[in-house]
Amino acid sequence: MKNTLLFVFALIVSMQASSQEKKIIGTVTDNLGYPLPGVNIIVKGTTKGTQTDFDGNYEVLAQVGDVLTFNYVGFVTKEQTVGISNIISVTMEEDVAMLEEVIVTTQGIRMERRSLGYAVNTPSAAQIKRQKRKAYHNSITKRLQGKSTGINIESKNGAIGASNNIFIRDVSSIKGNKQPLYIVDGVPIQGQYNAVIQNINPKDINKVNVYKGRKAKSLFGNSAKNGCIVITTIQGNYRLENDESYAQIHENSFEQVKFSPLSTFSIDVDKASYSNVRRMINNGQKIPFDAVKIEEMINYFDYNYPQPKDEHPFSINTEVVQTPWNKDTKLVKIGLQGKTYENEELPSSNLIFLIDVSGSMSNQNKLPLLKSAFKLLVKQLREKDKVSIVVYAGAAGVVLEPTSGDQKERILNALDNLQAGGSTAGGQGIKLAYKLAERNFIKKGNNRVILATDGDFNVGASSNKAMEKLIEEKRKSGVFLSVLGFGYGNYKDSKLEILADKGNGNHAYIDNMQEAQKVFGKEFGGTLYTIAKDVKIQVEFNPKKIQAYRLIGYENRLLADEDFIDDTKDAGELGSGHTVTALYEIIPVGVKSEYIKDINDLKYTKSEINTDYSDELFTVKFRYKKPDGDKSIEMVHIQKDEMSDFSEDLKFSSAVALFGMQLRHSKYFNNTTLKNVLELAEEGRGKDREGYRAEFIRLVKAYK
Repeated sequence: MKNTLLFVFALIVSMQASSQEKKIIGTVTDNLGYPLPGVNIIVKGTTKGTQTDFDGNYEVLAQVGDVLTFNYVGFVTKEQTVGISNIISVTMEEDVAMLEEVIVTTQGIRMERRSLGYAVNTPSAAQIKRQKRKAYHNSITKRLQGKSTGINIESKNGAIGASNNIFIRDVSSIKGNKQPLYIVDGVPIQGQYNAVIQNINPKDINKVNVYKGRKAKSLFGNSAKNGCIVITTIQGNYRLENDESYAQIHENSFEQVKFSPLSTFSIDVDKASYSNVRRMINNGQKIPFDAVKIEEMINYFDYNYPQPKDEHPFSINTEVVQTPWNKDTKLVKIGLQGKTYENEELPSSNLIFLIDVSGSMSNQNKLPLLKSAFKLLVKQLREKDKVSIVVYAGAAGVVLEPTSGDQKERILNALDNLQAGGSTAGGQGIKLAYKLAERNFIKKGNNRVILATDGDFNVGASSNKAMEKLIEEKRKSGVFLSVLGFGYGNYKDSKLEILADKGNGNHAYIDNMQEAQKVFGKEFGGTLYTIAKDVKIQVEFNPKKIQAYRLIGYENRLLADEDFIDDTKDAGELGSGHTVTALYEIIPVGVKSEYIKDINDLKYTKSEINTDYSDELFTVKFRYKKPDGDKSIEMVHIQKDEMSDFSEDLKFSSAVALFGMQLRHSKYFNNTTLKNVLELAEEGRGKDREGYRAEFIRLVKAYK
């Protein structure tokens, strides 16, 4: 009886053990010992399964007694029963199969059928050819190892040249029409640069091989599961060059006060440069010097300036301290704080979403991110607000007529239905959006076009000059413009900056949902509602106190001195709650500096210093217009010759400025290091409720 009980107990334990799932691991290779990436492994009779990685390795959960089916195009399907061992490695035998390959040449398209089988005893010409091709494919697969996260396989639409669109439909994929992997002259291209590859001049292409999904995956691994386009150029040595463009910046130098006492510039509330630089650092990319706009990096952050207390829409704040990176100079801060309005206080809005749906917007960080970002904005709309949606690709069209903000579901559905494809008729889209805005213009309201694009215009008015002329004409309508940049690889910062500057608007770069939340959530009013336009600053330095000065940043915002009182000259806009910070580095009188160069005495002009203002360091004048006004209002602020306490805000803004100078390889950062930047940033971190300053510190450390 005792033995019977023991037997039954052992049988139960054995049954329980066999019914428990366990992790099965192994490697799948071909009969030559090569690992096979992308082999489908299914637990027979279930929907559970997995695929091998680039090294042919896999892992799957199964029970003892389960049958694993190994399936791979071009190979005989194999089955293995799960036993006691947790390791099941298999060798797959090639099947004599006929696989189809599409070859696109400059002369047209032809179909070829190639045998992938060969005799075992005597290698045939086909076998030798296939082995060579396999070795070539394996070399590419090795290059892809560890890089799959950088390849975007979630986007739609692959295009070669301006007018050629190639779609690969994987019949085994329910989603279909997914963007393929590109390989150009033997080099696999990371997904974020697909837009660049799609714009290769067709005249430079010798041949294009298009592999459908299953075969592509069998040849190039899981990264090609949505197909692969192998491009051979005529030269045969194509090297990817980033197609992003930035306006050239010539760093401001020191100006001698006795010859040039006035410094005049337009305010800048754009913040695109910081989020764009952040994206590059996070991706480990090299940062182009001209992508670094120090004023936009400084103004990305909020500062604790007081709200205005008089009739003017902003307060003025100045501070003078010892320059943290140069003991022989002083640092001057000029800060503006725009009046903050709660969302319910803002006037009715007439918003036109102008959305780029061209082929270059197909990547996950472009149109899909754009849709999610705009949904944040839609959720904050009120019944009195109206939204229209205009899209452009090869042509422009209206996909949503003016719709009340309380019909959120209708607006969201219109966004969800947007898909990318075609060329980029940006000029046509802008004209249509402004036409719609003017037709539904709200008097005393907020009339604004919100353009979302990567800036890659290639049809119609596409040159910077043409776009500038177009937008200058459209701003006369009283419609403001917000410009949002998305994506990378072909991001056109220079175009978008021009559009924002000339269109009475602002420019932001959205690289993730956190930035979308900042632009459309936290800064909703500032992004959409202008409280002062054509805001200009003119600083007059006292030559009795200051030898020379240098404006840090704002190189693309400088104005001629006479433009300050010329109301026809355009300048920057200030939004609800926005802060603007400008930093000057000044050299006091009596200090010897390598930055001050000798100039011959003037023969016909004699400069005399007015000694009546011996206690003043400089005078700041501001001119601005009301959002619907045409005549400027002037404000004056005088800074006495006295040093301030080094505030947390100035410590932090100077840390950002110093980091920007280091990124630009400025000749003025005085051999400081990232350690100096971090020390300043830590001291100026303050309460940092939103965590943006902490993020900057992490960014500097990551760059280090």
